[in-house]
Amino acid sequence: MAGERVLVAKVGLDGHDRGVKIVARILRDAGFEVIYTGLFQTPESVAATAVDEDVDVIGLSMLSGAHMTLAPLVVEQIRARCSDIPIVVGGIVPTVDFADLRAAGISAVLTPGATAEQVVAGIRGAIDSALPAPKTIGA
Repeated sequence: MAGERVLVAKVGLDGHDRGVKIVARILRDAGFEVIYTGLFQTPESVAATAVDEDVDVIGLSMLSGAHMTLAPLVVEQIRARCSDIPIVVGGIVPTVDFADLRAAGISAVLTPGATAEQVVAGIRGAIDSALPAPKTIGA
């Protein structure tokens, strides 16, 4: 389903933005409406923008090694705003951290080398898993 809104963000002091811009273009080309917050965002600013913009999913680009600190803080800020927007983390994330990120509320992790198709599938999967199950009528 095209037309979903995605917020992509760089949280913390990570100033590397080439990858997030490529991901934004991949998602745009796949039919998503993409909102890019720019560099040096706080968990609070990402959550506020996501809720204000009524996005369907948040993509966090994490290359600084701070994913275990910053990604859970974004989840916390989203939940504090009574929202359940799914969050996908992309970037340099060791596989040993995947389970802890999932336990902290991260929907998916995309690592370097992910293809455009994998990026789109990861974002769509996060959106689809956050949707309520359809109601059965007359069964």
